[in-house]
Amino acid sequence: MSKRKLSRQQAWRVEKIHKERAERARRRDVAAEQALEGGALGPEREGLVVAHFGTQVEVEAAPGTRRRCHLRANLEALVTGDRVIWCDGDPTGVVVAQSPRDSQLCRPDPYGKLKPVAANIDRIFVVIAPLPEPHANLIDRYLVAAEVSGIEPVLVLNKTDLLAGDEALRRDIGALLAIYPQLGYRVLEVSSREGGLAPLLAALREHTSVFVGQSGVGKSSLVNALLPGADLRVGALSELTAKGTHTTTTAQLFHLPSGGSLIDSPGIREFGLWHMDRDQVEWGFREFRQHLGQCRFRDCRHQREPGCAILAAAERGDISDQRLDSYRRIVGSLEDGR
Repeated sequence: MSKRKLSRQQAWRVEKIHKERAERARRRDVAAEQALEGGALGPEREGLVVAHFGTQVEVEAAPGTRRRCHLRANLEALVTGDRVIWCDGDPTGVVVAQSPRDSQLCRPDPYGKLKPVAANIDRIFVVIAPLPEPHANLIDRYLVAAEVSGIEPVLVLNKTDLLAGDEALRRDIGALLAIYPQLGYRVLEVSSREGGLAPLLAALREHTSVFVGQSGVGKSSLVNALLPGADLRVGALSELTAKGTHTTTTAQLFHLPSGGSLIDSPGIREFGLWHMDRDQVEWGFREFRQHLGQCRFRDCRHQREPGCAILAAAERGDISDQRLDSYRRIVGSLEDGR
């Protein structure tokens, strides 16, 4: 369906509204800066960004104490998980500085520009489910992103209750995931409906983690099961496409009673990696690393080149066909994305 064309008057009204919003944001920034320079704000204190709302962020100063804050004009965009310095004020506080990030998870926006999703995380939980149908290539995209970011990934198979009584589906899911424990990745099987979340809670303890995965795999349902007070909105799968509908609109950080913190991020159906180069993608495949640099040709693309160490490893069974196909698809997407 094509988009409805706006009349000149409607287009003028839309533009006018956008300009008014931008002007209000500018006035708030000026007022905050004047208050800061005039000493009208409280003393500087440390805080943690636990949510992001347009031009404002929610900062946690102490457990259970959160404050809406504007950003000082010279600050770059913040994301959930950022550690900041902020000052209290009336009616809102002001973030005046950002502490260095230990890590960040980024993804390209539709224009190819890198956009951080979350900061200072040390575990990425890649959530998949029997429905919407998982694909090895999408899983491997998340794993490559985690490896290149230096963040430990954990695979989570949610909605295992859907496998009960469906041996064909269980067999397909088992074949898809069989390779990952052999590569050293942890795979947890859980169901937000039927409980059994103890292994997931143990993996989350003492870490700052983020859930990523397709829309509809049950990330928000898992958060609700782990934190009944969170009450995140949950969406059903589309009957036409069997894909998820987006319900999470901003990344939020929650503290788990059993220990650790969890960031619930907006669903991502496609996780483009076109900001990376081929060398980074190669390194993101764990089983490739010991063979890198051993090909006959320095610019080997691991397709049909003679003397290719990656192809030789695949022939020996050291690299699976599934993972080699994922690598080729990802590298192909780099060229298409550019």
